[in-house]
Amino acid sequence: MAIISNAVTIADAGAFSASLGSMVHIKTITISSNAATVSFVHGSSDVVLDSTYPIYKFEIINLHPDTNKVYFGFQASTDSGSNYGVTCTASNFGAFQTEGGSDGSLGYQTGGDLTQSTSYPQIGAGDRLGSHNDNNFAAELILFNPSNTTFIKHFLCSTQHGGADAATSSNYCGGYFNTTSAINAMSFKFHNNASNIQSGKIKLYGIKDS
Repeated sequence: MAIISNAVTIADAGAFSASLGSMVHIKTITISSNAATVSFVHGSSDVVLDSTYPIYKFEIINLHPDTNKVYFGFQASTDSGSNYGVTCTASNFGAFQTEGGSDGSLGYQTGGDLTQSTSYPQIGAGDRLGSHNDNNFAAELILFNPSNTTFIKHFLCSTQHGGADAATSSNYCGGYFNTTSAINAMSFKFHNNASNIQSGKIKLYGIKDS
């Protein structure tokens, strides 16, 4: 049945899709043994990271390192994963709560900032992630319009993890990749203390335009 307003047909039946604006699962990578890096490359292993979606979301679930006191990070590629080192600017802030009940603000973390750097931006720059059996890491990373060839590429990230020194640590990171080339691959890793990803999952979703 058509939608009609003042005798003007706005849309016929079927013109509206119930899935408009929805989040579409693209790929899940499960780590069950030590991995130095986890990468999502457009066109490889059913990964989509192009103009199909204007926004991409990574969900990082129960990641566990094999060494103590580590930071988790990510980087982008414009050449299908041949190189991960896109110039990036990022900043971090956070808060923590210890098992003993003392809380505190991690505040603005200059140690986790990047200024026009090709290093891996830190996800969770406050208290470092612990490798204890009950410690793990969870995060959401949103990448905006990575295929655009006019503008820089913004990202936002929020994290929650069991810290090496604090029982729980919440961190927030934001910034941009300073490139007008299309980003077509993303890499994730623990990038200090020579740590591997011992176990966990990373999921990639595309968010449809609305």
